[in-house]
Amino acid sequence: MPDSNTFYEYQADGVSFVSTEASRIRRLYMPLTGIKDNSIISSITPNLAGDIKVNKFQYITKPVSREDLLNPLRNVFLAYDDNYISVADPDQAVSSKVECGQLWQKLTREYDNGLKVEVLNFVPVTGEDVELMRILVTNTSTKSIKITPTVAVPLFGRALANKHDHEHVTALLHRVDQLREGVLVEPTMIFDEEGHKAIDDVYFVFGATGDGQDPKGSFPTVEHFLGEGGTLEKPEAITRKRKPKLLTEAERNGQEAMGALQFESVDLVGSGSQEYIVAIGTANSKEKALSVFGKYNAVKAVERAFDRMKEFWKEKSQAIQYQTGNKDFDSWMRWVNIQPVLRRICGCSFLPDHDYGKGGRGWRDLWQDLLSLILIEPEVVRDDLINNFGGVRIDGSNATIIGSGEKPFIADRNAISRVWMDHGAWPFLTLLLYIHQSGDFDILIKEQTYFRDPQLSRAMKKDTSWTEEYGHQLKDKEGHVYEGTILEHILIQNLTQFFNVGEHNIIRLEGADWNDGLDMARKRGESVAFTSFYGGNLLQLADLLERIPQDTITVAKELLLLLDSLGDSPIDYNNLHQKKDVLFNQYFEAVQPHISGQKVELKAKDVAKDLRKKGQWIFEHVRRQEKIKAGKHTWINGYYDETGAQVEGEKDNGIWMTLTGQVFPIMSGLTHKKETQEIRDSVNAHLKDKNLGGYRLNTDFGVPHYLNLGRAFGFAYGTKENGAFFSHMSVMYAYALYKQGFARDGFEVLHSSYLMSADTAKSKIFPGIPEYFDSQGRGLYHYLTGSASWYVLTLLTQVFGVRGEDGNLCLAPKLVKEQFDEAGSVSVATQFAGKNITVTYTNPKKLDYDEYSVVDIILDKLPVAFEKRATAEVLVDRAIIEDAKDGVHLRVILDE
Repeated sequence: MPDSNTFYEYQADGVSFVSTEASRIRRLYMPLTGIKDNSIISSITPNLAGDIKVNKFQYITKPVSREDLLNPLRNVFLAYDDNYISVADPDQAVSSKVECGQLWQKLTREYDNGLKVEVLNFVPVTGEDVELMRILVTNTSTKSIKITPTVAVPLFGRALANKHDHEHVTALLHRVDQLREGVLVEPTMIFDEEGHKAIDDVYFVFGATGDGQDPKGSFPTVEHFLGEGGTLEKPEAITRKRKPKLLTEAERNGQEAMGALQFESVDLVGSGSQEYIVAIGTANSKEKALSVFGKYNAVKAVERAFDRMKEFWKEKSQAIQYQTGNKDFDSWMRWVNIQPVLRRICGCSFLPDHDYGKGGRGWRDLWQDLLSLILIEPEVVRDDLINNFGGVRIDGSNATIIGSGEKPFIADRNAISRVWMDHGAWPFLTLLLYIHQSGDFDILIKEQTYFRDPQLSRAMKKDTSWTEEYGHQLKDKEGHVYEGTILEHILIQNLTQFFNVGEHNIIRLEGADWNDGLDMARKRGESVAFTSFYGGNLLQLADLLERIPQDTITVAKELLLLLDSLGDSPIDYNNLHQKKDVLFNQYFEAVQPHISGQKVELKAKDVAKDLRKKGQWIFEHVRRQEKIKAGKHTWINGYYDETGAQVEGEKDNGIWMTLTGQVFPIMSGLTHKKETQEIRDSVNAHLKDKNLGGYRLNTDFGVPHYLNLGRAFGFAYGTKENGAFFSHMSVMYAYALYKQGFARDGFEVLHSSYLMSADTAKSKIFPGIPEYFDSQGRGLYHYLTGSASWYVLTLLTQVFGVRGEDGNLCLAPKLVKEQFDEAGSVSVATQFAGKNITVTYTNPKKLDYDEYSVVDIILDKLPVAFEKRATAEVLVDRAIIEDAKDGVHLRVILDE
């Protein structure tokens, strides 16, 4: 499938782009955000729709989902003669284009009367919760045109829940003020039937002309602006040429607010222009709101803020920069690079494709996004890693939502007691990447608390005696807050799951795994896919313990129950009843509701031996029990359902197969080369779409629902978790193939996500990778997806092979020949050992993977010493990078 982007064109900077087609796709949007957690987040379409908010309690404008993007939000009306222009209406313009960059949008529309309007929107990066609009109106004709501009933005000024709950009642709380700068809304309190609360927040729309003049007046309420018969598209204030006036308190208070600012009429001579600045935001007082606007009420100030914002996002997107034989791909990756940063800021819930969320960052999302942030923002990751382990419970489960401030961890956003069985697997994956990149083994012995709430025994019991006064940190029997090392947290997460098995001696599915849609097999469901993942973790953890500087480790005494082979009575791992007894009747009883606080010192090599025994048992058990044969194809079953039946295989109505069930056995190293080849062939036969080129999450099970497994199968086939082209799993599949040396196959899988994104006639999205593509090839849930982190991780560490290994630099390219440019060269710029480094691979013979070898490495015209690990894999000592000047450029020669 060719790269067939006809929708937008990249500009000279290699990241911004222009589209003349975007206005016809009303569900298309661009994110505009602040740079920190809990800062302003906007969405904006090419027709100026979208919403603006800070969090689920502070929506500056009314919340929108993707379907609401059909309705207007921001608008600029230009009244002239007996007519008017509505800039948000694309049908009035004779030409329209949108230019977008990171993270800004400029809409340009031209009209048959000679007027041209440019509207620039962005959020400054200096911490204020404000979105800025810079509006330039130009008369391109030779005649004079008199215009009366009105900028209109409805203000919501309350919580997400109030879009439906108490919408009218909460509007009654509004105190609406008309200031010379614009409109200010001050709610009197937060309406909450569990206990109403005082509030300091204010919401505002302020404006000025480019030369600093205040608006002529304002229409501060929806009723005043729209009238009884008007709409946001055709407000009566515009259609009936009403003048703004000061309303009485009775007229404006307790109303839906409207930030509609009308400016003085102006005669635009031929080629003349007029600028306007509008600020939409929130602050904690009227004085603060005016202060914020005072920073940006001049053109030069807006220009400085715009330049500073562009520089910030440029630095983020260039943290890893590729130069391959495909410049459009290189530009596309600049957008993928910032997606993990966006998800750190936005979570999964604050753009119009808001998934299942109500705010906050999910546990799995957090750890997987850190994978790429370790590569993109390494300076902020160590503390985050340590802090996040504070969400682990002593039973191996965890808080599911990462909050902020005084309540950093939340059991569940919907107050439902449940556990996702995969959650314990991700932290070690992320921590291991950090250790490899940094060489920081000391992080393993840093101490952290454990999360505590009423949920016990992996949500199978509830502690009715627990209260908020006890606190959210585990205590010992003496009432002291208990702390254990990061290594202890990792051991608990992985060891508890080894014993947490169902009737097939596979780890229980519990509330779901990575696939949230598999949520209806809590009693008898089992996940072979993540059993493989945990098995791989146990083996890699054993390897790590054999490499750490310490001979001994210190852990809670109760862990000896899970390290059974170190005691006098090792259990039979084939006996699932013994395993469950160890977990539920021995370990849980020992650590709940309190832990003893006593610790033991163990030899690291002895613990490694125990972990290796467990990991090897898992691998052998899965290989022996879970292979599926259907015709000439062989693969691995991924799941058991609530009836205890194997999910995958050849059924009466066809082949049932999941991609998830194949990815983790390959990624973990469970499958050998021949088994991986068999799985690849099975995936190509049953999950690869011959028309769109991507890889589906599962085959069509041909059932209206599958209530013995999960909600996913009630979705239409080809959407969401039921057979869509789920980018996250596709990219992890590519990573797994690369990891096992299947570079050509990995390239085809990884590149398919790019090609589907770049096939804009079908994908209908701006640059970047979406959560999934549907059966028509349309990209959905753009920007906030874990697939971006995995794409960055895969491309840098597997394809380019630039990665750390216990702190040293490993160079192990798995590039295929078509990824090199015409001169046989590719390069990547990234960070390593505190230095900006560029690695250029020179392949003058255009050899393919498996044909080339690393023959030489040059730094500053001098050869670099390296340890050869394999034909195309070498290790460079970290000290060489640390001792070099910043801007390290390594030229790696590839030859036969």
